[in-house]
Amino acid sequence: MTAGGGRPPGATSRFTVIPAVHLLLVASGEILLLRRFNTGYEDGKHSVVAGHLDGDEQATHAMAREAAEEAGLTIAVADLALVHVMHRRSPGEPERIDLFFSARAWQGMPRVMERDRCDEVRWWPLERLPEPMVPYVRAAIGHYRRGVMFSEFGWTRDEPAR
Repeated sequence: MTAGGGRPPGATSRFTVIPAVHLLLVASGEILLLRRFNTGYEDGKHSVVAGHLDGDEQATHAMAREAAEEAGLTIAVADLALVHVMHRRSPGEPERIDLFFSARAWQGMPRVMERDRCDEVRWWPLERLPEPMVPYVRAAIGHYRRGVMFSEFGWTRDEPAR
């Protein structure tokens, strides 16, 4: 690296981040949460409908796809709104950019679609989120409720898990 933090002359590799989409689906003061199961990451903890972009895929399209794949919901991309962005890191993992969307309308009743990855889908009061929960998702929900558009997570040890 150069003194300014850039790549040295002739270097060909670029820093990359992993983009992911998350659905903050809220209705009547409740949020839709899934309990992770058998994934190898945060199993047994509650989270939201989420997934990685497949590449050559728009973020809104990825969000609509994940809602259908994970919860059986049909969401038009025009009904999605970006409500929070998080720059996140975890020890030993690549950095991530998490895009959190809300939906003003959807079709279908939420249900477990991937029984090998999720063992529960249900609505929870925003005022009483369940335990245990994926920490960065809990933080993002707190930021969303306060109208905070951007946050960083995993950069300091003393970050509150809201």
